[in-house]
Amino acid sequence: MPDELIGTGKFVALTYRIEDHEGQLLEQTDVPVGYIHGGQTELIGGMDAAIEGCCVGDEVALALAPEQGFGPRDPSLTFTDQLENVPSEFHFIGAEVPMQNEQGEVRQFHVTQIENGLLTVDGNHPFAGKPLQVRIRIVEVREPTHAELSADLGGDERLPGGSLH
Repeated sequence: MPDELIGTGKFVALTYRIEDHEGQLLEQTDVPVGYIHGGQTELIGGMDAAIEGCCVGDEVALALAPEQGFGPRDPSLTFTDQLENVPSEFHFIGAEVPMQNEQGEVRQFHVTQIENGLLTVDGNHPFAGKPLQVRIRIVEVREPTHAELSADLGGDERLPGGSLH
């Protein structure tokens, strides 16, 4: 049977590696991530187009400008407050702090700095504002199962980087 090519409606499993412009590893998955190509799951930075027509074993590398990846950094999403005004369970770098705006929308912020009695949280994605190098390896291409199709209808995710919401 000839290799199946990635196209709309195919189930695709891939592994990926994301590096900054200096080659420093930012994120990697060796456990394949699966999605329905052309479905509800959106791949960042034109990855969909880059892997269209590929088959199992193919490897693709892309360079993404910040606008193609996770967008530019938004300085309005960074806040600093007195440490004593922040609950103690958030007093460590990397802590996830849920914050709600006036419309009731909740967004996760991360503690990025604690210094001189001040704590800073940032609501930008950790990769925002960074040019990225993405390396993708296609692990599986096939027709999706009924369960996979049903799951795709409920999804609205961005991969990779989906630790990346």
